[in-house]
Amino acid sequence: IIEEPDPAAVIGSEVTIQGWARTVRAQKALGFLEVNDGSSFAGLQCVFEGEGVAALKGVGTGCAVSVVGEVVASGGGKQAVELKAASLEVVGGVEGDYPLQKKRHSLEFLRSIAHLRPRTNTLAAAARLRSCLAQAVHRFFDESGFQYVHSPII
Repeated sequence: IIEEPDPAAVIGSEVTIQGWARTVRAQKALGFLEVNDGSSFAGLQCVFEGEGVAALKGVGTGCAVSVVGEVVASGGGKQAVELKAASLEVVGGVEGDYPLQKKRHSLEFLRSIAHLRPRTNTLAAAARLRSCLAQAVHRFFDESGFQYVHSPII
């Protein structure tokens, strides 16, 4: 949704998004949850109103979530669209001492938590770049008449 060439084209669509909670802000009448799945640098902001704000109580940074809602034009200036959330499911929770926060982390620190590295912007961007380059190389050789062969392991 974030990477759509024309974000206005998806406004009004009912969608289900899944990813990790980056930030959670709950107020009395409104709640905000930024969800990122690693497919782009930016996350999608989900807005909770009324009784939906109570659902954010058990969500912390790093929780795996699934949010169903309607894509609407954003009232803020940082993004073109946001998700007006209808329901929230916490797929996987995290401990209170979850090491990744929204701030920037050193690569040395990330080496100590190898299982969480793909959730960071730096390594997710490297993975997207690697995927794009691999696709381009495969496409080039395919269009040039080469065969892709997995040789047997001896």
